[in-house]
Amino acid sequence: MKAILPVAGKGTRLRPHTHAKAKSLVQVAGKTVLEHIVSRLALLDIDEYIFIIDENGAQIKTFMADHFPHLNCSYAVQQDRLGPAHAVWLAAPFIKEGDDVLIVFNDTIFVTDLSRIAQLCAGCDGLIFSKEVEDYQRFGVNIIQDGLIVDMVEKPQTPISRLAQVGLYYLKDAASFMGYLQQTIEADETVKGEFYLPAVFMRMVRDGKKFRAPEIEAWLDCGKAETLLETNRYLLQGRHHSHVEVVDSVLIEPVHIGERAVVRNSILGPNVSVAADSFVENCIIRDSIINGGCVVKSVILSSSILGDDVHLCGAPKIMNIGDSSLIDLGV
Repeated sequence: MKAILPVAGKGTRLRPHTHAKAKSLVQVAGKTVLEHIVSRLALLDIDEYIFIIDENGAQIKTFMADHFPHLNCSYAVQQDRLGPAHAVWLAAPFIKEGDDVLIVFNDTIFVTDLSRIAQLCAGCDGLIFSKEVEDYQRFGVNIIQDGLIVDMVEKPQTPISRLAQVGLYYLKDAASFMGYLQQTIEADETVKGEFYLPAVFMRMVRDGKKFRAPEIEAWLDCGKAETLLETNRYLLQGRHHSHVEVVDSVLIEPVHIGERAVVRNSILGPNVSVAADSFVENCIIRDSIINGGCVVKSVILSSSILGDDVHLCGAPKIMNIGDSSLIDLGV
């Protein structure tokens, strides 16, 4: 099996955290998004990981070499922003006859049992992993008949289906799939100038290819600050902090504290992740993500994300307040 991971893209919805960093290297619950994804693929027999990168590709290469040196990784550069289907098509030179392929987009972290792929795909040509959602108007959804996908609708206005595509796909015949990608690009089937995978899949369905839409357990969005914090909460469930240097502090689980981090005279939690090499002192922090190498002193934080190597220092206040006063500090 080959795995295609499109990790190009500006990540504009996550700025300022993606101004100088690939969006898949943003941290959540003590790991980068990319590390969460690649770790979930470990159970599969993947021969080659094919990354579609952009100008931040050197960061991806360095990260994979440092954290997963045993994996066979290849890289293709997406020079032009022509959409997700175009990004996947750039992996064509690495695909050979007989390959099957798993495609994983990096805006989301999935929770599902990938070891069941062969069972789920028995008797069909591919899987388009999905999740039932309430806000179906935001997504491309699958129309199912007799257990197979018969149509796809992008952002439907009526609840014709709530089964949204989650950016995780499996194709039994990767070489044939690349051919359909080529056809779609040559036909210039674009939406607002970009190529999308539903047009490719519908070509295949019209040619008699069969797809199922297995539903995953959880679909964790990492594309925006608010959803990144939601994902942090989900992934920290049941997590207990590492036994690093915690002095005169209270930890309200779940809390994750990375290696070589120091926490002093603080209250952390719930739902706080502090990455490696950070220093936290005299703080109250809840529902937040502190990335690596940060120094945080004398602040109260909630629903916050601090990028790498941030220094955030407040100051204790002295107050002399009389009876029947109302003080609002904007917290």
